[in-house]
Amino acid sequence: MKIAFDVLPLISERMTGIGYCQAGQMQAMMALHPEDSYILQFFANGDGAEKRQRLKAYEKAHTELRQGKCSGYLYRLVSNFLPVPYRHFFGSDADVTHFFNYIVPPKVDGKKIVTVHDMVYKSFPETVRGRTRYMLETGLRRSLKRADLVVTDSEFSRTEIIKYFPSAAEKLRVVPCGVDRNRFHPVENQERIEETKKELGLSGEYFLYLGTLEPRKNLRRLMLAYNTFRKGKAEYPKMVLAGGKGWMNDELFRAIEELELSQDVIQLSYVPEGQICALMSGALAFVFPSIYEGFGMPPLEAMACGVPVLTTHAASLPEVVGDSALICDPYQPEQMADSLERLYRDSKLRKELRQAGLQRARMFSWENAAAILYDVYREAVSG
Repeated sequence: MKIAFDVLPLISERMTGIGYCQAGQMQAMMALHPEDSYILQFFANGDGAEKRQRLKAYEKAHTELRQGKCSGYLYRLVSNFLPVPYRHFFGSDADVTHFFNYIVPPKVDGKKIVTVHDMVYKSFPETVRGRTRYMLETGLRRSLKRADLVVTDSEFSRTEIIKYFPSAAEKLRVVPCGVDRNRFHPVENQERIEETKKELGLSGEYFLYLGTLEPRKNLRRLMLAYNTFRKGKAEYPKMVLAGGKGWMNDELFRAIEELELSQDVIQLSYVPEGQICALMSGALAFVFPSIYEGFGMPPLEAMACGVPVLTTHAASLPEVVGDSALICDPYQPEQMADSLERLYRDSKLRKELRQAGLQRARMFSWENAAAILYDVYREAVSG
C-alpha cells in the first residue's frame, strides 16, 4: 500500500497527546511494514524548513515528505466553508490517507481514515477552547461522513461517539494507544533522581500530577483533597503540578490561594524530556484525577515508570489502568483524600501497585496498536 499521513499533530512546537499517539502508531507501522511506502503530508508557507526539521525523526528510506504551499490554519479555516480540494496540494496517488486530528478535509482521493479521540467538546463543552469547539461543531459531522472508517482510542470513546453520532456506528474501529517503554521506564539510580529533583527545585517526598492544567483534569478538587490530607500532619509530601498551563485555570489558582497551599503545591510549567522518567520515578505516587479522557496516556506512562497510580473511575480510565491502580470518585474530594492517605501510609500497597502497573503497561505497546491499525487500512482498501 501507499499510505499517507496528515502530520499536523507532529509539527507543533510542543506535541500534545494527539501528536504522541500519531508518532507511536505511525513509527511502529513503518517498522512493521517496510514493504509499504509512506507519505508525510503537511501545510507550510515558504520552504517549510522548520517543519521539515521536526519531521526528520520520522523519515525512513520508504517515506516521502509532501508540502502543501499554504498556511495550514488558513486551509482548515477556508475548507470548513468552501470545498477546497485537499488533493490539489498533495496529489491522488495514496491508497489510504489517515487524519489523526478529527477532521477529514474535502476532496481527498483514495480511502480516508480519521481518528476521533474523544467527545469532550460534547460532554464537557465548557472545558474546551472556543476555537477548537467551533471547528468541531462545524466540521466533525461532515468529517465522519467523508471518512471510510473512523478510529478511536477506547471502547468508552466508541460508545461516546455513537451516542452523539449514531450514524457513524458501523464505521468505528477501536485502536488503543500504547506506551513507549524506551521513553518511560523506571529509574533505579537514586542519585539521578535526587539530581533531577534538585534541578527542578524539589526536595523530600511528593505526589505528582503531570499533564495540561485545564478544567477537565479536575485539579481544583485535587487541591481540596490534598488540603484535607495534609491537615493534622507536621510533615507530609508536597503536591507537584507539572505541565503546561492550558486554559480556564482561574478556579485552580484561586483554590490554591484560598486554601493557603502555595507553599505546598509546586508548579513546574515545563519538564524537559530527559527529566520526566526521573521525576516520575521519584514520586511517592502519580495522581491523575481527570473527569474525562478518551484514553488517558499519563497514568499508563507513570505505570511504565514503576510509579503507584491514583486515578478515577471516569470515562476510559478504568479501561486503561484495569485493577493496577487505586481508583476513586472524581467528584468526591474526601474519597480522593482517603486514597492519598492510603498511598502515603501503606508501603506494601505502593509496592503492589508498582508491580501491577509495570505488568499492565506491558500490555499496551505501539507495535500492537500499529498492527490493529494496519488491519483497519486493509479493511478500508478491500472494502
